[in-house]
Amino acid sequence: MREFDLIHRYFDWAPANPEVVLAGGDDAAILALPEGRQMVIATDMLIAGRHFPESTAPDAIAHKSLAVNLSDLAAMGAVPLGFTLSMGLPEIDESWLERFSTGLRAAAARWGCDLVGGDTVRAKQVTLSITVFGSVAAGRAIRRGGARSGDRLAVTGAIGDAALGLRLALEMGVAPSDLSHADRDYLLDRLDRPEPRLSVGQALCSVASAGLDISDGLLQDLGHMLSASRLSAEIDLDAIPLSSAARRWLDAQPAAIDQVLGGGDDYELLLALPPELPLDPAWGLTVIGRLDDTGPVGAIRDRIGRPVAGQRGYNHFSEGSE
Repeated sequence: MREFDLIHRYFDWAPANPEVVLAGGDDAAILALPEGRQMVIATDMLIAGRHFPESTAPDAIAHKSLAVNLSDLAAMGAVPLGFTLSMGLPEIDESWLERFSTGLRAAAARWGCDLVGGDTVRAKQVTLSITVFGSVAAGRAIRRGGARSGDRLAVTGAIGDAALGLRLALEMGVAPSDLSHADRDYLLDRLDRPEPRLSVGQALCSVASAGLDISDGLLQDLGHMLSASRLSAEIDLDAIPLSSAARRWLDAQPAAIDQVLGGGDDYELLLALPPELPLDPAWGLTVIGRLDDTGPVGAIRDRIGRPVAGQRGYNHFSEGSE
């Protein structure tokens, strides 16, 4: 199968968003923004064996590839418009491509994001790069650097499930022996199928002081916000929301809290919110601390003032990384 046959067979979809004037089939796509809107652009690359186990189902890879990019749009309060897909493939496996394409199309339809272009090349391993395009009201995007002293820190969803799921996927016998099959399946699904919190980001884009998505671990991403906002933080470790599966794991292995707080791949939102803001239960937020300017910039401490130690997120270029 030739490159353009592959594209036409698996990735030639008609756009649904009216902002997509021209999608595939030309030298470039054309997007039109309504007056008073700004473009928001994000890109992420995923490589087999690094960002997902090579045994991961193709439809799950497709879901995650788009979801992790849309999570960046969610963090800024943006509405998805379209995305490009560039693929490096070691071979043309039609069964794999069919499942990947079906999963990607389902995710794109679910989140209202049109495929508008891309590229395919031969590579030693499956390599995926997606760039997403969204829009937000001019001047209303949530940014990392807008937090203020006194703001509450809040997160969506539960923290640490994906990090534990990754350990399950990569390390035989690492989980507590009595962890149920249902708990194992749940944690693996949280790794493979993250949910971008688009509706929450959009609801808070005119309200939140600052925000970002938790991709590299709660502690590291909180550090990014603190550095950008020139603040320090106090967090309540007992308030951090955990799934029942994660709690059962930690009951058996308390030291795994390091992976929960620093392992990454949550794709939840971390938000700085004004103290007077009423919290709508529909947002699914849990308040885990507050921001202040009493400590060194970037410092994170617990409720009694002790520095919060532990793993500070994933680094692609740390010693020993492949």
